[in-house]
Amino acid sequence: MMDTNSIQPLAERLRPKTLDDYISQSHLVGNGGVLRKMIEMDSFPSMIFWGPPGTGKTTLALIIANTAKRPFYQLSAINSGVKDVREVIDKASAGRGIFAQRPILFIDEIHRFSKSQQDSLLGAVEKGLVTLIGATTENPSFEVIPALLSRCQVYVLNHFTKADLDQLLKKAISTDEFLQQREIELNETDALIRISGGDARKLLNTLELVVAGIPDRSIKITNELVASMAQKNGAFYDKSGEQHYDIISAFIKSIRGSDPNGAVYWLARMIEGGEDLKFIARRLLISASEDIGNANPTALVIANNTFQAVQTIGYPESRILLSQCAVYLATSPKSNASYMAINKAIQLVKQTGDLPVPLHLRNAPTKLMKELNYGKDYLYSHDYEGNFVNQEFLPDELSGEKIYEPGANSKEEQYRQWLKARWKGKYDY
Repeated sequence: MMDTNSIQPLAERLRPKTLDDYISQSHLVGNGGVLRKMIEMDSFPSMIFWGPPGTGKTTLALIIANTAKRPFYQLSAINSGVKDVREVIDKASAGRGIFAQRPILFIDEIHRFSKSQQDSLLGAVEKGLVTLIGATTENPSFEVIPALLSRCQVYVLNHFTKADLDQLLKKAISTDEFLQQREIELNETDALIRISGGDARKLLNTLELVVAGIPDRSIKITNELVASMAQKNGAFYDKSGEQHYDIISAFIKSIRGSDPNGAVYWLARMIEGGEDLKFIARRLLISASEDIGNANPTALVIANNTFQAVQTIGYPESRILLSQCAVYLATSPKSNASYMAINKAIQLVKQTGDLPVPLHLRNAPTKLMKELNYGKDYLYSHDYEGNFVNQEFLPDELSGEKIYEPGANSKEEQYRQWLKARWKGKYDY
């Protein structure tokens, strides 16, 4: 049995060095891929690679630097700060000359950089001192400051397909010098691929784990063997794979179904599996609006405060905040009325197109607009008793259309009665 402690992990040994060796992401680096063309021409912008773990973000950055033969600096947002960023920028600035090539600064997990750390990159990116390549598993729209994001092109990397993963397994067995010392037969690969969840690194780590755990020279890889080995080594939760989606689904459905026991259990499964706490908090925020809404408007406030607090406090204390919020949402009255209303409104927009705004609702900041009757006949609600006057607020073609229907709960029943008392039949559901 090979001594895996004395060599690099399989995923590192198989890391491709050229675009031709790079498996997956054909939409970016395949023949005719937009990024491949720019790399081969050595003309590419600062960019953000956004995708799940194990999809080749770091590898692609290394290949770009190697292909372009540019100086390459790599920082990890986990253990780097403003000082480290400035040191790299100073080196890039000192080496700048008329024939000098612009260095590449690769920042892994850039979403973990604070606003001040991201701000420290702006000047160098703007002046062209460095070409920034950031890698993130989080939506850059939420995690990268707008000023920096606007100066970068975002490229989305996808989970490896089954065909990609099968190709990677065959490549590992046929080319890796250590695996070649064993007689490995791939009889079944479904379990390996399922556990990987589309993560190439996890796939190779699992394969290596299985091979290292079998003393015989000859190994037949089967689904049963992989499942037993993975279970024995605690590979029961993959925060980027199928269970990631199944468990968060069970968590949200428990909240929607008003079961705090289920909600807290699935929360514990995610926490113990190493799930990103901000991801959990973000889903709570969505559930507070989608599933509870105006049946209990305070739920959205609680969920938003939880999201902010989780970012400030971190693990392990955040587990308490998440549990409190999950229990609160699960035990709140439920309504999806606002969710259904916006869906119906969007469907109406798609069906009817850009209907004109009625003249009485239009803004009239100029004399010409007033002469064209913009704003004419608009009734100012505060001039009337109860701050209400009956007038139409939808386009003429949609007059009388019912979009929002209050939910069957005490809070929205109050809204229903309030609307019925004012609108004289318009909100009689």
